[in-house]
Amino acid sequence: MEIIPAIDIIGGKCVRLTQGDYGQKKEYADNPLEVAKKFEDAGIKRLHLVDLDGAKAKTIVNRSVLENITSNTSLKVDFGGGVQSDETIQMAFEAGATQVTGGSIAVKNPTLFEGWISKYSAEKIILGADAKDRKIAISGWEETTEADVIDFIKSYHAKGISYVICTDVAKDGLLQGPSVGLYKEILQEIPDIRLIASGGVSEMKDLEELVKIGVFGTIVGKAFYEGRISLEQLASFVK
Repeated sequence: MEIIPAIDIIGGKCVRLTQGDYGQKKEYADNPLEVAKKFEDAGIKRLHLVDLDGAKAKTIVNRSVLENITSNTSLKVDFGGGVQSDETIQMAFEAGATQVTGGSIAVKNPTLFEGWISKYSAEKIILGADAKDRKIAISGWEETTEADVIDFIKSYHAKGISYVICTDVAKDGLLQGPSVGLYKEILQEIPDIRLIASGGVSEMKDLEELVKIGVFGTIVGKAFYEGRISLEQLASFVK
């Protein structure tokens, strides 16, 4: 299982939100590159980078942070936040992103999103499937759709998607454990999907549990920044 640390950016700094609420923001570091280098030194290969300013502005705002990390580390960066058009996805790839995650766009403009899968390949495009009470949530989780999360993933899997980041909104930032039951169900229904679990990881035991059910990767955010899981523990887990 891949360990995928998260760096969320507001104003060029590393922050974490609780349940996607910009009003519940906590700053952790001024220099995202320094944080990324620590992950790289620990043997971690991937990074989940989210431009929270971009998500609000509906265009990429923190391109320089992405470029700085991709130019100065060997991390494979999956990038999200503000990628809403052909211009912005091209900008993300030109700035060094290995993959781009699309969530709201996959709901609001499926034709555009499907075009990206065709143009850039399923290796480059990650489907963001954020779930609130099993329904797909979009626009920074302010809007809940009627789409069932498993049906939504299935429909895009049929169109070629192979990577999915699934966040249970109810768990995010609360350090109360991940949605293991939901992830098990997704993997039973779509066994060959590369499922990346996101939200709720609070201790090493959570990671061990997710390994057992067969997720491709797990995003680790607040648990690391709050000192619940150390860099040394992540490094030994990766080894």
